[in-house]
Order: sequence, then C-alpha cells, then structure tokens
Amino acid sequence: MRDDCRRGSGSSEGPRLEEFCAPGADFEEMRVRVNEHVDIRVVRFTPARDSGMPAVLFVPGWITIMEAWKEVLVEMTKDFPVIYMETREKSSSRIGRNAQISVTGLGEDVVRTAESFGLQDRRFLAFGSSLGATVLLDCCNSFRNRPLGLVLVGPNAAFRVPLVWKAIIFLFYPRSYFLIKPFVKWHLRHFRLNIKVDRGQYEKYCRNLDAADPWKLKKAAMAFWNYQVWDRLPEIDMPVLILKGAKDKLHEPEALVRMESMLKKGGSIDMGTNKRTHTAEIVELLRKFVRETAAGPG
Repeated sequence: MRDDCRRGSGSSEGPRLEEFCAPGADFEEMRVRVNEHVDIRVVRFTPARDSGMPAVLFVPGWITIMEAWKEVLVEMTKDFPVIYMETREKSSSRIGRNAQISVTGLGEDVVRTAESFGLQDRRFLAFGSSLGATVLLDCCNSFRNRPLGLVLVGPNAAFRVPLVWKAIIFLFYPRSYFLIKPFVKWHLRHFRLNIKVDRGQYEKYCRNLDAADPWKLKKAAMAFWNYQVWDRLPEIDMPVLILKGAKDKLHEPEALVRMESMLKKGGSIDMGTNKRTHTAEIVELLRKFVRETAAGPG
C-alpha cells in the first residue's frame, strides 16, 4: 500500500528534493507500507521528457543518506524514471518492535515496493549499492515481474565483523551510541578504508553514521554478521553488471571477482575507487547496459 506524503518539496530538515534531480524533472515523496510492522520512505523522480528508458528501482546501501548519491541522481533523472527507496534500517523508516532488520526483511521492502509501483516485466532496472546491492542479489528471484537486469555497486558477499566488535555491538545500549560512534569511525579509518586513496569515502560513511538510528543499527548489525550471499548467486539467471573499485578495501575486490565468476550472466567494470562509483559517469554505463541488455537474448 502506498501513501502519498509530499509532492514537489523536500524535508524541512534537509536539502530540497529538486537538488537531487535534473532540471524540469518531477518528484514525489511518499511512504510505502510493506507489512503491518513496516513502512518506508520512497521518492519517485520523473524526467522532464520520456526518453524510453526503463524505470530504475534504486536501493542505496546500509544507512546511506541520499546526499551520497546526489550527483548520480541528477544525471540519472535526465533519462530514467527513478524510484529511490529507503529500506527499513534507515532512520526514515517506521517499524514495529516485531519487524526484522535482516537481508530477507530488506528484500521484502524491495519486492513490495516494486509491486506497489506496478513495475512491469523487463521494463525496469534494479540498481543497488553495498548492502542494497546484496539485498537485490538475495531477493531478485522473488520479483513478481522480472527486472531487465541488475546493476550493482560494490555488493557485499558477507559482512565481516571481528569478534571484539560483535561483543561490543551485543553489549552496547543504543542510547550510548554517541560514545561508541567515534570508535566505529576510528576503526573504519585505520582498518577498513584507504583514506590516502579515497578520503571522501571515509567522510561519506561518517555522515551516514551521524544520521543513523542507533536502535536499528544494532538490530541490523546483529542480523547481518551471519549472512553470506554465495548460495544465491548460481540461481540468478539475469544480466548482472558489477561496478567495483580495486582500491575500495571495504567492499573486498577479491570477493567481487569470485562473485562475478559464480553468476551465469555476470560482468564487471573496475572504477578504481568508491568515489568514482558515486559520480555521474556510472549513469552512462547504465545507459550502455540498457542498450546492450535490451538488444540481447531474454
């Protein structure tokens, strides 16, 4: 079920939505009720002209805020209708106590949103990043109508959490998040990211952490750390393009090579850094993917 909330505007607490789309594009903010326990925020962008391009179901990464995709969305909405959805682990969601924040739960958000907007068979692309990309790999065979293909930025094959951090996450009280957050940033800076190569990635994740809901963050972390996507990959029989960064340590380039090899119709492009995968350049790759996929066998 879809409830329209706001049209032609943005949050009073953040940037206005017109900053995230091409000139002349229309935008509409709404909420989608996934089930009795969950409803999520969705923004639909409609280009100023019909270019014939398929719709894009856009699933951003774990706790990612829209600002991280501003440049991409402005370019994308020149040609593509976009349904930008914020899954249930985001601070914008409204969830009940019984709602699961798991890869399977996020997949339910994706599938129900596609159904809510009436996305037609092979008339839309599923685009995701990081956790959002992993969720698409996990749930893509559950779509009632099949996507034209998947375009994935740095999907996670698994979520590596050191034992000491598992203990910290298990024990910490969400109201004390402001105490633990500096240590999470420190760990990212020194052990998971190469800030000499791509400092912008670290700064982006810091903004995401600042905006996160600590209650949902803890619940999600405890659900994700046992998850692996490997068993899903051989079952996927649709074109998949992986956009990766050889210098992006967080998304483990070696795992992405293995992931591509296990997909029946997988391909990849090395963008070098995480920063480059968040630029307008990837939209041209998306246009090329549509042309090649539409021309190929079903």
